[in-house]
Amino acid sequence: MLFYLAQMSGWLATLALVLGILALALEIFFVPGFGVAGVVGVILLGWGVLLLSVDIFHATQALTLALVITVVALVGGIWLATKFNFWRRVTLANRQNREEGYLAPNRENEKLLGTEGVAATPLRPAGSALIEGARVDVVTEGEFVAPGTKVIVIKVEGTRVIVKSL
Repeated sequence: MLFYLAQMSGWLATLALVLGILALALEIFFVPGFGVAGVVGVILLGWGVLLLSVDIFHATQALTLALVITVVALVGGIWLATKFNFWRRVTLANRQNREEGYLAPNRENEKLLGTEGVAATPLRPAGSALIEGARVDVVTEGEFVAPGTKVIVIKVEGTRVIVKSL
């Protein structure tokens, strides 16, 4: 079919269409986002349609018809998805509540900066330490710290507490 299309319309139109499809496939499957490959693919496909058409009116008519069909298919797909509760089937419905035991990371760890504690587990480099009577998830800067070793908090980066042995 591709060879027949090339004979009927010329190699330039066929090349534009094929390169446009390849650019869009590259954008969809290999390059995330709508970037250069997607824009080039759309331009090449439009140019290929223009080259295949008899005149600019027929090309514009074909592209407009394709756009209208796409919009109708999109609206129909959204309507069907809401009618058959598609979103409820593909999304997680339950919530993680505090009453059920789910807790967000503690962002008040800045007050621990400079405090001393004891490694409760082996830190290689991550583990737990007892700091001010509370068990805290900590990490070292790469060194191994045995359990029972005194540690000091040297840095806090968000929810990450970094310690070193004393």
